[in-house]
Amino acid sequence: MKKKIITIEKQMNNWLLLILVFLLGNYLLEQLLSYLNIKALVSKVPEEFQGIIDAEEYLKSQEYTKVTSQFGLVQSTVSILALIIFLLAGGFNSLDYCIRSFNQGSIVNGILYIASLLLLSSILSLPFSLYSTFVIEERFGFNNTTIKTFCTDIIKGAFLSILIGTPILYLVLWFFETAGDFAWLYCWTGLTLFSVVLQFLAPVLIMPIFNKFTPLEDGILKEKILNFARNASFNIQGIYTMDGSKRSSKLNAFFTGFGKFRKIVFYDTLLEKLDSDEIVAVLAHEMGHYKHGHIFKMMAISICHTGLLLFLLSLFIGNENLFAAFQMEHLSVYGALIFFSFIFSPLNFLLGIAVNILSRKHEFQADRYAANPPGRGTALINGLKKLSVANLSNLTPHPAMVFFHYSHPPVLARIRALRKNKNMEKESMIPLSQ
Repeated sequence: MKKKIITIEKQMNNWLLLILVFLLGNYLLEQLLSYLNIKALVSKVPEEFQGIIDAEEYLKSQEYTKVTSQFGLVQSTVSILALIIFLLAGGFNSLDYCIRSFNQGSIVNGILYIASLLLLSSILSLPFSLYSTFVIEERFGFNNTTIKTFCTDIIKGAFLSILIGTPILYLVLWFFETAGDFAWLYCWTGLTLFSVVLQFLAPVLIMPIFNKFTPLEDGILKEKILNFARNASFNIQGIYTMDGSKRSSKLNAFFTGFGKFRKIVFYDTLLEKLDSDEIVAVLAHEMGHYKHGHIFKMMAISICHTGLLLFLLSLFIGNENLFAAFQMEHLSVYGALIFFSFIFSPLNFLLGIAVNILSRKHEFQADRYAANPPGRGTALINGLKKLSVANLSNLTPHPAMVFFHYSHPPVLARIRALRKNKNMEKESMIPLSQ
């Protein structure tokens, strides 16, 4: 027995050491990437943007990159220190002991335990969210959020988390406690069905909770969009503007939903900055994702990712040494859900890199789609430039930062690829509305 205790203690220390290495390794990598990204900033306006952005505005965009990077350093430092202290001080076990004192059963205990950890995380991140919104974003002219809107968003988000997250978590815990070896498969099937249903319901039931969607007014822009959609044999349920300016002055546009629920949504800020041809070109890019099947490919990857996560999780449930690393007195399914996430994080990190590489490839493909017929490529380039300038985007990110974290290629890389497109060689004499 004594030998067994020593062995378990040694393994426990190995698990704890491994987790600490993962946490600190990721932290140090992120700090290195931020440092390299700041060092990669160049003082001269890139040739493509000369005449588009003046020197003062360009310096402002660089300052924005520096400030947000430095702020991220402070936030990540506080977060990892808090997590390591909580871990080493036995906080996970103390919280479990407190939750178990309510004697509500394992599933309810699990919901309360995970909800409590999320609440603690939210409390820790709240000051940073406030500072980011009302100091940094305000300083650079982006913030339009009021305290009322900020607080209302938190309340709405919490309500949705309870309404949607609680039954999902209940079913996951129930399956893993009652369904045996194939619990992960049942969970995977259920979560997949739910995610598909959510794609249809989100545009109708969830998104309007946070923003107001208004049908696009009749006019030249709407006519060009409808003509383009008809020529591309692309059915849409409607074209809407969203009151993005209620929170930020940044620009964006997106598709949402599937089938008859599919909508085109433009931020109201986008309509103010881009002309009609540029908006159609941006729309053509988004449509390119649908035409190339990118949406379904990424959804399939996400579903496979979930399946892998659940399968590997099933192998760690009941692992006494992993629980010992967190100083836990009791084994539980909900504990395994939390603790396994620490072990899975390196693999998740590598999978994220692969997904980002694929996503950047998709963006180039969607750009090529948008650049056909000839002439629309120029409008897309102009639109990308205006989006980058308005959002104070970093025009010269370090390649390492792009490799690890960018889901979209840097704007200059996209523009270079568009200019190499053969369609760009025939500057259009074809009206973009055709």
